[in-house]
Formats: sequence, structure tokens, C-alpha cells
Amino acid sequence: MEVILMERIAKLGQMGDVVNVKPGFARNYLLPKGKARRATKENIAHFETQKAQLETQNLERRADAEAVAGKMNDVSVVLVRQAGEAGQLYGSVNARDIADAVTKAGYDVNRNQVSLDQPIKMLGLHPVVVNLHPEVDVTVIANVARSADEAETQAKTGTAVLSQAEEDARAEAEVIHEAAADEAVAEQAETMFEDGAAPEATDEVAEEAGEDTAPEVAASDETAEETTEETADTDDSGDGEKANKAE
Repeated sequence: MEVILMERIAKLGQMGDVVNVKPGFARNYLLPKGKARRATKENIAHFETQKAQLETQNLERRADAEAVAGKMNDVSVVLVRQAGEAGQLYGSVNARDIADAVTKAGYDVNRNQVSLDQPIKMLGLHPVVVNLHPEVDVTVIANVARSADEAETQAKTGTAVLSQAEEDARAEAEVIHEAAADEAVAEQAETMFEDGAAPEATDEVAEEAGEDTAPEVAASDETAEETTEETADTDDSGDGEKANKAE
């Protein structure tokens, strides 16, 4: 579906661009939120008449967003959650949770402005991007901890607060992950060999084996020749002695 953008959309285009997007993305997000309109001749013509005004409004909103972003450079919000072994949360922290925490900190943010690819499921400090304006982003820190005291410790150390048992569990999980990765590589190599993916290497080994065997064979042939010559000399000597006795 072709639409005309009413504002800048990351990875899509600038205000006024006519772009082709998936129908579902247009119907469920761009059109209902006023971020785009169908690229009909009427809408394109209307945009051209309103372009100057829209650009002025956009500049004003961007200036406001930049002013807010300047105040949010060091914003960190604490989210207290229960967690189990290795710091894994019982549940998760999502975009709405972070938006609510940032709003409580004094900055009006909704969940649609929080850029979070997947929910947070571990204790620790997590940088999260907040879109204040289509052209202005700011990063806040989501400090996920079991308590306010642990959150303070995490803020000072920069790492998650874990018990010794949890650290051991996390280390063990990393070892298991590495072992699984090594096993996968070994299986892939074995499969390649069975499928004949490395015939050249096999031929080279055979050639080397042939080169190593050749001198031994040659040596054996030389030994056989010497033995034959010695036998012949012995036979000649025996015939001579018999002839002398006959005389």
C-alpha cells in the first residue's frame, strides 16, 4: 500500500515521502495514529498546500523534544521485581512499565514511545531508547533489582547484584552454552566429512601416505635384488666345486 508520510518515520522516510508499506502496518499503525495518509492524488495535493505549516509545526515539536531530551540525559528509573536463579525475573519488565516509571520521574512518556524489542527478563542495568519525537531519541536506564537497596548498589557498581549461588548458576549456564556451541560445530564438521565436503583433504592424506610408503617398497625391492644376487653367486660357487671334483 502506498502512503504519504506526515512525519519522519525511522527506517521508512521523511515527512512528505510517498512510500510503499504492508497493508497491515498502514491500517494498524500509520493511518490510525495520523503518521501517514493514503497516497491518493487528493491527499498528496492537500499535503502540498499544508506542507509549509506542517514543517513549521514539526520544527516546534522537535525543539520542545530536544529541550526535554537535554534534561533526560542521566535519567535512571528503578523497577523492583522478584528474581530467581542467576538473576532471572519471575515475569518481565515491558514498555508500559518503563513508560510509567519515567512518567513518575517527571517526564510525560507513553508506552508507544519506548523502544523495546523484547521484555526485560534479567536483573541489572538496561539502556532503553525513548522516542520523544520522530527525530529526537534519548536513552534512559532501567535499573531492575529486587529492592531499592540492591538498585542503589547496582547503580554504583554497574552490574547486577547476585548471590554466590546465582553467580555459580550463571557461570554454569555459560559453560553449558559454550559446550553446546562446540558440540554443534563438531557435528557440523562430521556431517561435512560424511557428505564428502572435504575430498581434497582425503586425497592429500592418501598422497602423503603413498609418498611415505614408496621408499619402503623401494627398499624392499633393493633387498630382494641383493638376496637374489647372493643366491646366484652361491649357486655358481657350488657348480665350480662339483666340476673340480669330477676332474
